[in-house]
Amino acid sequence: MNMEKSRVWFITGASTGFGRELAMAALAKGDRVVATARNIAHVRDLEERYPTHVRAVHLDVTHLTDIHMAIEIGVTTFGRIDVLVNNAGYALFGMIEDVNEVQIRRQFETNVFGLLNMTRAVLPLMRKQKFGHILNITSSLGIVGLPVFGIYGATKHAVEGFSEALAQEVAGFGIKVTIVEPGSFKTDFASRSLILIKPTPAYSPVHDALSRAWRDSPAGDPTKAAQAMIQVVEAENPPLRLVLGADALGMIRQKFNSVLTEQMQWEDVSLSTDFDDPTRAILRVAD
Repeated sequence: MNMEKSRVWFITGASTGFGRELAMAALAKGDRVVATARNIAHVRDLEERYPTHVRAVHLDVTHLTDIHMAIEIGVTTFGRIDVLVNNAGYALFGMIEDVNEVQIRRQFETNVFGLLNMTRAVLPLMRKQKFGHILNITSSLGIVGLPVFGIYGATKHAVEGFSEALAQEVAGFGIKVTIVEPGSFKTDFASRSLILIKPTPAYSPVHDALSRAWRDSPAGDPTKAAQAMIQVVEAENPPLRLVLGADALGMIRQKFNSVLTEQMQWEDVSLSTDFDDPTRAILRVAD
C-alpha cells in the first residue's frame, strides 16, 4: 500500500485487549500505528515485527508531558495522525459506599481526564489537517448503570457526554467522533484492568449476584470487534455510537425503552412546570 494513502493510527493502551487487536487489524491492512503503553516493553514486539509501520511509544495518559511527547514522536515518525483511539483505562469493581476517595479519583484521572487530555492535545493537529477520526472506547455501562460498576460506569457516562458534544464542535473541521460501547468480550480485561473491592457484608448479596452474572455472561470476539471499528473508520458516514456485542445491544435497548416508557408516564408532570404565559419563558443571557 502507498504509505501516503495508508492511515496513521494512534492507539492508547495498545499492549493488550482491544488496543492490541485493533493495532494488528490496522497493520494487516497496511496502515501505520503509533502503539502506546505505560510499559513500552509490552509493545516493542509490534515495532520489531513491523519496523516501517509501527512506532512503539511510552505513554501514561495521566501525565500531560507523556501525552505531548507521544504525539510529537508519532507525528515526527509518520507525519500525521488520522485516527486517535482512546482505549487506555481500567475498572473499579465495588459498591459505591465501599470505594474510597483515592480510588475514585484515580479512576476518573485515567478514564476521564486522561482520555480528555489526550483528545484535546490531538485536536489542534486534526483541525490543521482538516480531517481525523476519534474513537472513544466507553462501555455499555456508559449507558446502563449497574450495581458494583457505579464508579466505572460514571467515568464512561462522562466520556459519552463530552464525546457527543465534541462531535458537534469539530464536525465543521472534517473531524469525526465515534463512541464505541462494548459489552463483555473475551480479553484479559478481568485479570489486567480490573480492581476488586471487597464489599461491606450488607452489600454481599447484590455484589455476589452481579459478580456471578458478569462472570457467567457470554463474551464476544475481540478480533471481530477490531474489524467492526475498522469498518466504522472506513465508512463515509460513521455512526456517533457503535454498540459491540449482543449483550450490550440488549442492555442498551432495554434502557432506552425503559426511559421512554417512564417519560411518557410522567409527561403531564414534566410539562406542568412550564410558564402559563409563554412570554415569561424567554431566557435572556447577559452579554
